[in-house]
Amino acid sequence: MIAILHLAVGLMGNAASFLLYIAPMWTFARVIRKKSTEEFSYVPYTITLLNCLFYTWYGLPVVSYGWENFPMITINGIGILFELSFIIIFIWFTSPKQKLKAVIMTTIVIIFFSTTALISTFLVHDHQARKRLVGSVGLIASVGMYASPLVVMKKVIETKSVEYMPFSLSLFSFVASALWLAYGLLGKDMLIAAPNLVGCPLGALQLALYCKYRNSVMEDPEEEWDVEKVDQKDSKQHLQIAVVTTEDHNIDGKMSQT
Repeated sequence: MIAILHLAVGLMGNAASFLLYIAPMWTFARVIRKKSTEEFSYVPYTITLLNCLFYTWYGLPVVSYGWENFPMITINGIGILFELSFIIIFIWFTSPKQKLKAVIMTTIVIIFFSTTALISTFLVHDHQARKRLVGSVGLIASVGMYASPLVVMKKVIETKSVEYMPFSLSLFSFVASALWLAYGLLGKDMLIAAPNLVGCPLGALQLALYCKYRNSVMEDPEEEWDVEKVDQKDSKQHLQIAVVTTEDHNIDGKMSQT
């Protein structure tokens, strides 16, 4: 019975994670449409890529026992494809400075994963020790994935706007984390459950912030008290008043002539 429930929760976790991975599609549709990454950050996508790489590796028989964690392989394999696609789009449309940072961070992520995978395969021969090594590093990556939105959450608090923290991303992050927590507990695998003990509260915090600031509008930079801009606005207003006054005089003149 527990085995069936474990599999069922794993499948639900797959569905929630799939929705989490596709949630940024609307964000990147906006990036492509505007040809700009605006204030969006590349950090959550690179950290999520690292998480997907490690948990795909963790689920394979070279680390896990047989195919006990098969649901993790399928969804994290899909996650790798999505995150790489998002990162490529980000790099394509972002500024040169951000482009360099994103390329460097993505390269570091891939090198770090590849090094760990090689070490776990060729230098760690005990299966249980290999599982602990990959699971521990994956745990750190997973905590990083759930913590990475803290950068965006800080911006939400500063601007009192949720424009750059999509609701769907926050919702599916919370739901996926809760399901994978249950999956890890049912399978008695704390290396899967532990990072979600961090992910659940952080996901709930994102939803709370969204509820608090969802009706707030970020201030338009053009409305700031910049002397030059205010002078330009005043001059435009005076010009409009002068034009209207001239037109009124012309109308009055015509009426007196008649």
